Amino acid sequence: MATLDQKSPNVLLQSLCCRITGKSEAEVAHQFQYAVRVIGSNYAPTIERDEFLVSEKIKKEMLRQRREADAALFSELHRKLQTQGILKHRWSVLYLLLSLSEDPRKPSGRVGNYGALFAQALPRDAHSTPFYCTRPQSLALGYGERSGALTASIGTSGISSMGVYTLNGPTPTPQSLLAGQPPQSAAAASQPLGSRLAWTLPMSSTPSSALTLPAMRPALGPPALSTRVVRTRRDGDTGEVSEAALVRDILYVFQGIDGKFIKLSAQENCYKIDSKVVLHKSLRDTCSRLAELGWLHNKVMKFTDARSVDRAFGLVGQSFCAALHQELKEYYRLLSVLHSQLQVEDEQGVIVCTENSLTLRRLLVWMYDPRVRLKTLAALVDYCQGRKGGELASAVHAYGKTGDPQMRALVQHILSLVSNPILNFLYRWIYDGELEDTYHEFFVASDPNVKADRLWHDKYSLRKCMIPSFITMDQARKVLLIGKSINFLHQVCHDRTPPGKITAASQSADTTKDAAELLSDLEGAFQEKIDAAYFDTSKYLLDVLNRNYLLLEHLQAMRRYLLLGQGDFIRHLMDLLKPELVRPATTLYQHNLTGILETAVRATNAQFDNAEILKRLDVRLLEVSSGDTGWDVFSLDYHVEGPIATVFTRDCMGHYLRVFNFLWRAKRMEYTLTDIWKGQMCNAKLLKTMPELSGALHQCHILASEMVHFIHQMQYYITFEVLECCWDELWNKVQQAQDLDHIIAAHEVFLDSIISRCLLDNNSRSLLNQLRSIFDQIIEFQRVQDSLYRSALEELTLRLQYEERKKQREAEGQWGVTAEQEAEEKQRIQEFQDTIPKMRSQFRILTDCYQGSVQQFLVLLMTSTDESLRFLSFRLDFNEHYRFAQTQGQRAEAAGVTRHQPRSTTVKHLTGRQRHRQATQPLEHWMMTSWRWANQQTFSTSYPDDVIPRRSDPAPLWAFLA
Repeated sequence: MATLDQKSPNVLLQSLCCRITGKSEAEVAHQFQYAVRVIGSNYAPTIERDEFLVSEKIKKEMLRQRREADAALFSELHRKLQTQGILKHRWSVLYLLLSLSEDPRKPSGRVGNYGALFAQALPRDAHSTPFYCTRPQSLALGYGERSGALTASIGTSGISSMGVYTLNGPTPTPQSLLAGQPPQSAAAASQPLGSRLAWTLPMSSTPSSALTLPAMRPALGPPALSTRVVRTRRDGDTGEVSEAALVRDILYVFQGIDGKFIKLSAQENCYKIDSKVVLHKSLRDTCSRLAELGWLHNKVMKFTDARSVDRAFGLVGQSFCAALHQELKEYYRLLSVLHSQLQVEDEQGVIVCTENSLTLRRLLVWMYDPRVRLKTLAALVDYCQGRKGGELASAVHAYGKTGDPQMRALVQHILSLVSNPILNFLYRWIYDGELEDTYHEFFVASDPNVKADRLWHDKYSLRKCMIPSFITMDQARKVLLIGKSINFLHQVCHDRTPPGKITAASQSADTTKDAAELLSDLEGAFQEKIDAAYFDTSKYLLDVLNRNYLLLEHLQAMRRYLLLGQGDFIRHLMDLLKPELVRPATTLYQHNLTGILETAVRATNAQFDNAEILKRLDVRLLEVSSGDTGWDVFSLDYHVEGPIATVFTRDCMGHYLRVFNFLWRAKRMEYTLTDIWKGQMCNAKLLKTMPELSGALHQCHILASEMVHFIHQMQYYITFEVLECCWDELWNKVQQAQDLDHIIAAHEVFLDSIISRCLLDNNSRSLLNQLRSIFDQIIEFQRVQDSLYRSALEELTLRLQYEERKKQREAEGQWGVTAEQEAEEKQRIQEFQDTIPKMRSQFRILTDCYQGSVQQFLVLLMTSTDESLRFLSFRLDFNEHYRFAQTQGQRAEAAGVTRHQPRSTTVKHLTGRQRHRQATQPLEHWMMTSWRWANQQTFSTSYPDDVIPRRSDPAPLWAFLA
C-alpha cells in the first residue's frame, strides 16, 4: 500500500489497463488514453450512492452465473472490509467492480446508458470496458500532446459535482441530430441535453460501419448541411486549414482554451483566427461567430472562479455561483457529446463527411440555444456585479421580466437557487426567531449591542436595500415583527412557550423545487404563510402582555393619575398637599409627600385599584430654581419596567411628566379661584359695614368673574376636547391593534396630540408663554385680594373692638370715649381709608395686565392653524368684551386720555347709544348672572344701592342670548 500511495494516478490507471487487458504498457497506450478521456469527461448518470444496493447486485450477478461459492466469499470479504477503515470510498470501488463485470458490448440498465455509449466509442481491438468516474476533475478534448495542458486548464473551473437539470429544462436537441432516430421514451426525454445528444449521434459497433455509409445520402437537415466536404487530417496537404481542424479548435474555444489556429486576443478581448492562416472568408466568419461562446464561457467562468472562494459573497452569492455552475455543466455535457461524436469519426477513419458528421455550420445551428443561454448568464454576471444577499436576488428577479419564455424560464430557475438561502433565513426567523446572517445578506438586521429593554425598538431593523423585489414592504414588515415578537417573548417576557406552539411551522424551502413553487405563488401560498405566522405570533404576544403584565390596566392608570382623570383623588390630594406646597421648594421632603400621597389613595376610590398599579405610583420633585414653591416642583410619577417599558418608554414618560405639570398648574388655577370665590362669599356680609370698600370689592368681583370664566373654558377645552377625545381614539386603536407596533404607534400619536393641543410643542411656545402669564396674574390677584381682606378684617376687628369698649363704658355709666380716643380712632380710620385708593389702583393695574394678556392670547388663538384653538377663542370672548376693550383702549391712547380718567357727563349730554346702554345695563346684569348660574358659577351680586355694575362693552342683548 505504501508503494501504491507513492505512485501518481496516471501510473495507477495505466497499471489497471495493463491488468485488465493483459498487455504491456506499450500495447495499452490507446486504451490508456481513452481511459483518461473517459475519467475526465462529464458523463454523470444519476445513480443512487448505496453501498448495500451495489453489493447486493454483485451477489445477485454471481448467483445468476451459478457462482454461489464466490458470492459467499464476496459477502464475507465485504463484511470484513466494512469493519476496517482502509478504504474511504467503498461504494466507488464496488461500483467499478460491477461495471467491469458487465459486457461492454451489451447495454445494461443496471450500469446506465453511458456504459453503452463508451462501449460503442471503444475500438474492437481495445478489449477494455469503459471507465466511469463520478467526480470528474477535467474535460480533456482533443490532441494527445494537448491532453496534459487541457486537463490542467479545465481542472480549475471549480466544477465539483454534476447535477441534472430538472426545473426549466436544458437546450432542446437539434432536429438534425434526431432525424432517423426511434422515438424517445419518457425516461430518455427527461435526460439532460448531453445524454440525449449522446444517444442521437450515430454509433456503429465496427470501425468499418462509418465507411459503408452512402456517399450521397439525402439531406435530413437544411440544404447547407447536406453538402459534401472533404475533410483531411493533415493541414499541410492543400495549404489551407481544413474544416476538421477548425472543428477541433472550436471545441477547445468553447471551453475557453486557445486552439491551434483560434486564439484569444488580449488587446481586443475576443477570439480571432491568425491573419496568416489561409482560410476561406465564410469559414473565418463562421468561426468568429462560434468563438463568441468561448468568450461568454470565459466571462461566466471568471466570475464564478473569483466568487466561489470569496466567503464575503455569502450564501446567496454562492447559490448564484452554483446556479452558474449548473448551467455550465449542462453546457459541458453538450460539449462531451460533440467530442464523443468527433472521436468516433476519428477512430473509425471517417474521411468523407456525411449528413450526421460534425461541421462548422452544424455547430452553428446546434449551439444557437446554448449561445443564447450563455449570453443571458453573461448579462446576469454583469448586472449582479457588486451585489450580494437580497440585493442580488432582486437583480436576478428584475432580469427575469422579459417576453422571451426560454430566457424567463432560465432566470426563474436561477432565481429559485439564489432565493433558497433567503427563504431559509426567512422561515427560520419567523418560526424559530433565529437569525444567523453571518454575511449580512438577509433583510432583517440585528444589533447585538442593544440591551433587552430596547430590544423591540432598536435591536432589530430592516435593511431596505436587502429586501428582494419579489417581497413587498408590507410582507417584510410583517416578517420583521414575527421574529421580533418571538425574541421579545423569550428575552423580555421570559415566556418559555416553544415557537411551534405559538404558530404551526410550515414546510421550509429546503429544496430548489420548494423555492420555485413558493416563488411562483408569492401572492397566494407565500402570503398565507406570512399572514398566519404574523397573526398567531402577534395575538399571542398581546395576550401575554395583557394577561401577565396588565398592559391595558397600566394604560388606564396613566390616564387616571398622570392625566388627572381620577377627580376625587386629585382634589383630595390638593387639599392635603396645600399646606406643604405653599412652602419654599427647598424645605420639602419627598418622604413627607409620599405619606400624603398614600393617605389620599386610602381616602378615595383609588384604593380599589390593583395593588400592582398603586405600588408604581410615586412622588417626584423637579429641579428647584430660586424662588420656587412646592407648587412649582411637585409632580406625580409612575414607575415602569419590564415588558411594559416597551410601550411606556423614557420619552413617553417625559411627555407624561410635561402634560402632568401643565394640567397640575391649570388645576391649581381652578383651585386658587375657588379659594378666591370662597373668600369673597365669606367676607361679603362682614364688610358691608365698611362702605368705603365697596368699589374695591366690586373690582375684585368683576376681575374674579373674568378669571373664572377663562379658567373654566380652558379646563373644558383641555378635559373634553383634548384629553377625552384623544383618549377615545387611543382606546379604539388599542382594541383594534393587531400587533405591538400598532399599540406603540397609537400611544405615540396620543401623546403627540396632547402635547400639541395643550400648547406644549415648539409651534405653540408663544401661546404657552402667554397662558403662563395669565396664570401668574391669577396668583398675583389672589395675593392682592388676600392682602385687602386681611387689612379690611383687621380694620373691622379694631372698629368692632372700639364699639364694644364704647358700649361697655356707657353701660358702666361713663363716657363712651374721650376726645383723645375719638381723635385717635378717626385718625386710624382715615389712615385706612387712605390705603383704599392704593388698593384700587393695584386692582386696576392688575385688571389691565390681565386683560392685556388675555387679548394677546386671543389674538394668538385666532391666528392658530388648529381649528379647535380658534373655536376656543370664540368661547373665551363670546360677547367680544376683550375685543371692544382693546378698541376702546386704542381710541383712548389716540385721543391722549387714559382709560381710567373719571367721566363727568350728565344725562342730557349722553348720546343715543349711551342712553341705550344705560337703560339696558340692569337687564344685561341680570342675564349675565343667569348665564353664570347656568355654568354652575355663583358670584356675589349684592352691591350697594348706589353702585351699578358697569361693563366696558356695549354688547347688545343678542350677544348675551347667544
